Amino acid sequence: MASLWVDLKDIKFQVFEVLKIQETLLGKGRYVDYDADTCNMVLDQAAKFSELELAPTYPDEVHRKPVEATWKDGKVTTPEAYKRLWKLYCEAGYMATADQIEVGGQGFPAVIAASCANMFLACNQAFIMYPGLSHGAARLMEDFFQHPLRNVLLEKMYTGEWAGTMCLTEPGAGSDVGALKTTAKKNADGTYSIVGTKSFISAGDHDLTPNIIHPVLARIEGDPKGTKGISIFMVPKVRFNEQGELGEQNDVQCGGIESKMGIHGNATCTLNFGSDNKCIGYLMGEERQGMPIMFHMMNEERQGVGMMGASLAMASYLHALDYAKQRFQGQDIIAMAMKIEDSPQVTIIKHPDVRRMLLRMKSTSEGLRMLALFCYWCMDNEISAMVDKNEEQQAYWHGFIEILTPIVKAYCTDMGMDCCQLAVQTYGGYGFCREYPVEQMMRDQ
Repeated sequence: MASLWVDLKDIKFQVFEVLKIQETLLGKGRYVDYDADTCNMVLDQAAKFSELELAPTYPDEVHRKPVEATWKDGKVTTPEAYKRLWKLYCEAGYMATADQIEVGGQGFPAVIAASCANMFLACNQAFIMYPGLSHGAARLMEDFFQHPLRNVLLEKMYTGEWAGTMCLTEPGAGSDVGALKTTAKKNADGTYSIVGTKSFISAGDHDLTPNIIHPVLARIEGDPKGTKGISIFMVPKVRFNEQGELGEQNDVQCGGIESKMGIHGNATCTLNFGSDNKCIGYLMGEERQGMPIMFHMMNEERQGVGMMGASLAMASYLHALDYAKQRFQGQDIIAMAMKIEDSPQVTIIKHPDVRRMLLRMKSTSEGLRMLALFCYWCMDNEISAMVDKNEEQQAYWHGFIEILTPIVKAYCTDMGMDCCQLAVQTYGGYGFCREYPVEQMMRDQ
């Protein structure tokens, strides 16, 4: 039986027949120890994990309602199934599939990790946002946090023992990040006292890990207004020492979660830092370099959001295709044209307009995935050029990434929504009902 969630055959076609990673990446440079057989095995296991573990947790199978994160007395509780998923996800090494072995990663090409993510996101986007944001925060710490706490921080985050977020937005500073009001006051020991409120923080608080690491944008007292005066800080939910031992709470409180149209399983939080003036942060990089540093994580998340759009587009198509093959309604168009009486009902996939919608979904969703994977492939080529110390090639591939990142984010999500609405249309009235998951896919998109 064909999968309703992932298209492993087409993923492998794009990776091995279009991008030809066995020729362009594997067996040389940073990926000298990796071959096509190993990558095939990783993709096979990711497909099994997606279908057997992630997909069953997408909706509540009893009531066909999206599972939800809840907030009570300042604490977020994630859906019960997420605890087991987090454990399995981390044990399988998916938190750091493409990260360097030196920091606990598996060292695979980014395009392989992205192919796995395509399958994961198709099956439960809300859950995958928790480890996805954690990985982005870990990468930021690896690149820009130079402090005695760095080593234990990377170990805890890349294994999934601790989680992470991205804290930019404030109630009065959304797209206009430079208007933020969160402040940082330098202390005698070199730490900073952080005071402010961040809003719309995905995975901002939860019960999946004992600690959450927040990269927080704030303005050091006396620094200029606007984005040029913004710095970035590592702010833990719970303080810890160089051995990774947890200490006291760090005065980071969840003030509530949003009631959203979709992605109900992921807590979108309001976070209050320093309500009791006891929140400590550690400077990342140099002062007033907050925006350039944060953009490294923002670009990773932009690519991830684009992959989300491509993933849900494919899942909605596969569900619509399966439904169209089973739903009997109306006569064959030729029988109708010839006015043949008592001709049997046919499945709706026989109707030209339904076929048109399915073909559009198929071609669009496959193209979206290819676009996203190509961007990750460019990242792998840039890394290979960097290892080879070929500055010209490094600049060449980096140029592709700079151009494609906003395109992947915007186009894949826009066209992904188009695919989801066509899937709902294919189901007809049933597509509007919770009996089938395409309505949830459209809201989550």
